[in-house]
Formats: sequence, structure tokens, C-alpha cells
Amino acid sequence: MNQSDVIAQVDTEGAFNFLFVNRRTGKPYGTIAKVWDRLRKAAGVPHLRIHDLRHQYASFLVNSGRTLYEVQQILGHADSSVTQRYAHLTSETLQDAANSASVAIQAATTTNLVIGI
Repeated sequence: MNQSDVIAQVDTEGAFNFLFVNRRTGKPYGTIAKVWDRLRKAAGVPHLRIHDLRHQYASFLVNSGRTLYEVQQILGHADSSVTQRYAHLTSETLQDAANSASVAIQAATTTNLVIGI
């Protein structure tokens, strides 16, 4: 699904001056606090903050192989140290990284033995 598909689902394009509007008033939302509170309670996560979702999004990106630089750009961080605090690596991702070094060392050792070094 791309951006145009999402905007089409909102179904306000051309009908209002804003994308996200209160259909009763025709005015843009000033806050999403009430809706967010209702949605997170219905989902059984009453203490979840939108900021928590931003952290999780960054972690998903890093753990799926995206670089910290890419995540920094997506999140709009001016400083990469902020991105590092956002992006939490899973133990599986860290284990995969460690294993890749082992594979490289083994390959180099095997190559050196074959050519007689």
C-alpha cells in the first residue's frame, strides 16, 4: 500500500481543506488525544504512548537490516546519537551479526590453508 492508497482510504481529499478532519465540524483535528485514548484502551494497552510506537518502528527498521543512517533520515533526527537511543537491536540480530564474523573468519582461514599460507 502506498501513500496515495492511504490518502484515498481517509476519503477526505477534495471534500475538505484538510486531510484529517472532524466530519461534523469540517475543521482539522487539533489533537488526537481522545481518539488515541479510546483506541489504546480498546486494544488493551492503556499506557502505550505514540512515542513508544516511534521507538518500536525504529527498532523494526534496524532489526530488518536498515542502517542507522537510513533510520536517522526516516525519523528526521539531526544527530545519529538520538537514533541510536531509539533503535534497539534484538538478541537474534546481534547473534546473526556475531555469526557473520565467524563465517568470514572461517572462509578466510579455509582460503589461506588452500593456498598454503
